Amino acid sequence: MSTAREQFDVGGMSCSFCAESIRKAYDRTDGVADVDVSLAHEEVLVRYDDDRVSEVDLKDTLRDLGYTVRDPDKRERFREQQAELATGKRRLALAGGASALTAALMGWMIVGTGRFESDSLPMDLVALGLALGTMVGPGRYILEKAYNSLRRGIFNQHVLLEAGALAGLLGGFLGLAVFPAFPTVHFFAVSVFITTYHVLSEYTSLLVRTRASQAVQDLLELRPETARRVADDGTVEEVAVDEIDEGDRVRIKPGEHVPVDGVVREGESTVDESVATGESIPEEKAPGDEVIGGSVTETGTLLVEVTATGSDAFLNQIVHEIEEARAMKPGIVRLADRVLRYFVPGVLAIAALSFLFWVVVPAAWPAGPFGTGPNVQRGAFAALAVLVLGYPCALGMATPLALIRGGGAAANRGVLLRSGDAFQILPEVDRIVFDKTGTITVGEPAVAEIAPLAAETDEEAVLAAATGAEAFSEHPLADAVLECADEREVSSVDPDAFDSVTGKGVRASVDGDEVLVGKPAWLETDGIDASGAAAEIERLQRRGLTVSGVARDGELIGLLGIGDEIKDDAAETVRRLRAAGIAPVMITGDDELTATAVAEAVGIDRVMADVRPDEKRDEIGRLQDAGHRVAMVGDGINDAPALTQADVGIAIGAGTDVAIESADVVLVGERLGGVSDAYEIGRESYRKTKQNLAAAFAFNGLGVAAATTGLVHPVFAMIAMVLSVSAVLANSFAGQLLSGEGVNAAFAVRENRSEDDSPVA
Repeated sequence: MSTAREQFDVGGMSCSFCAESIRKAYDRTDGVADVDVSLAHEEVLVRYDDDRVSEVDLKDTLRDLGYTVRDPDKRERFREQQAELATGKRRLALAGGASALTAALMGWMIVGTGRFESDSLPMDLVALGLALGTMVGPGRYILEKAYNSLRRGIFNQHVLLEAGALAGLLGGFLGLAVFPAFPTVHFFAVSVFITTYHVLSEYTSLLVRTRASQAVQDLLELRPETARRVADDGTVEEVAVDEIDEGDRVRIKPGEHVPVDGVVREGESTVDESVATGESIPEEKAPGDEVIGGSVTETGTLLVEVTATGSDAFLNQIVHEIEEARAMKPGIVRLADRVLRYFVPGVLAIAALSFLFWVVVPAAWPAGPFGTGPNVQRGAFAALAVLVLGYPCALGMATPLALIRGGGAAANRGVLLRSGDAFQILPEVDRIVFDKTGTITVGEPAVAEIAPLAAETDEEAVLAAATGAEAFSEHPLADAVLECADEREVSSVDPDAFDSVTGKGVRASVDGDEVLVGKPAWLETDGIDASGAAAEIERLQRRGLTVSGVARDGELIGLLGIGDEIKDDAAETVRRLRAAGIAPVMITGDDELTATAVAEAVGIDRVMADVRPDEKRDEIGRLQDAGHRVAMVGDGINDAPALTQADVGIAIGAGTDVAIESADVVLVGERLGGVSDAYEIGRESYRKTKQNLAAAFAFNGLGVAAATTGLVHPVFAMIAMVLSVSAVLANSFAGQLLSGEGVNAAFAVRENRSEDDSPVA
């Protein structure tokens, strides 16, 4: 058996029935071993035997089901989604215009004649035109989906909608041709209104999904469009990155993004590799070291030999990991869809039974209370009214309104809840996985400890000497030293001479003294005796700190411990989560020594260190396979696949766009306490969702029961829809005033990227 796998971006999925239809179709396809379907991201991952079934066959299966297969090119796919969004907007404009005209026609008829029934054929024909135009114009795609669902024996909301819309259309035709007492215009109006409502709800879903796909687009834009390729004779030409091949050499200057994965052949530089590792302290790169596309050079020029291009390059692998994680993310059957599984066939059955009752029972029981003969007109009215009242308008609003309510409360506490699914899953989470850098810690290097070593030398003297030497340095660790001096108000003088030794440290003449600041091993090669400080160096390293020695005139006078400080609310957040029964885990690309030190400081027992982005996602998957509901908290590009794989992804708002767009929950700014706030708000919002659904189905259940009598007018059906929506609104927002503060907080996620909402320890 030759096992292969293909991933498809599928257009047209709208509910869990769609995902289930695709699974069933592939389960019946010879040669398909397994399939994972992501409804939220409209993606399908198929594992199959390519000796028995081809990629073309797999695509044809999707198309036969009524779905579209989007272009595999990431940028082209995004453009297709934008085009679909524009189409959805046009459909909504047309359907909305038809609804407005229909409402005006009904209002004019009732006010002008004082009757529900029309006695004007032109008015009836105008209503008929609006109904047909809406159903076969902007609503045609709903008809096609309903047909494809019925053809596969699936009863979903498309089937129920079209049953109601066709019932309205049929009722109008019966009023025109058979039963003059039928409210013709109002039946046609029902077809217009419920079709328009569905177009609106699907456009909203498409808008959310298209916005989420921006994550991949943002990620691809991290890679430069061009690179400087160096020929064998030394000449340099600027070419498109797509034209670069393995074995080519490219020149990268300070401050530029590395355009390719490769190995350094010439030059030395510090390189910010947080794109891959998430760590804030840059790596020193010299000949023979590997560099990653998307990372940033900081202090030197590099000549890099390309080792990976195309799909093998790091950024493209991250894109693949995000998309595969979406497709394999455990499916969530929404509560509304679970109810619809039984509600839809129930409504259809009741409509049929209502018609049969009024046709058969009066004829079979002429002495009974239901008449003395078949009542076809009343039976038809009853069946049509059941189908009209059976479409639960409030059902589609139950979850969005709970999301709005919860979103308002959450925004006031610095939490942006982007996904309705998060409400359903958060109460079930029993494991929460934290990234380290930028999540538990601040994400920027800072001086954590100063250790004086020389006699009559205090912390201020060590810091003053280091600040003078580092004054002209562009290294991030130098910035940490200078910032510490500013905070402590320690003054220093600029150096008379300065030299930076890439990857090792700096040498400077400060107020007549020679000062060296850098790695202890480098200081020893310059004749500085650091043997007496070995125990102190080891102690600082056990704390997970990067150690720099400070020497003046040949003597080691002190050590600087530089690291990433822990957020002040990190330990309290972990404590609150433990109290709620959620076990915390830390996963990081940093080394085990540093990771363990940070985990112990905040109260986390389980630590996974030296983990790459794809491995983070795999660890999340293993927890899910063990039966756990998992939330992931992160802030970087390297966290994006894991955020997507997790049942609930929680992004730090001060992090990268890719992480934020991959998440279900966003914490405004850098405050970590929002994680436990999100859990509590999600639990309450899901409770409201269940209450809303109960209210919606209570109104529809009573309406359907009343409709079976054959006495319910279509106008009363629309009034019932209004009442059910009003009940859902009242339940959602009772006791809560959505103030401007909440709305402003929700939109503050972008503006607060660089701000620290809470002080650090």
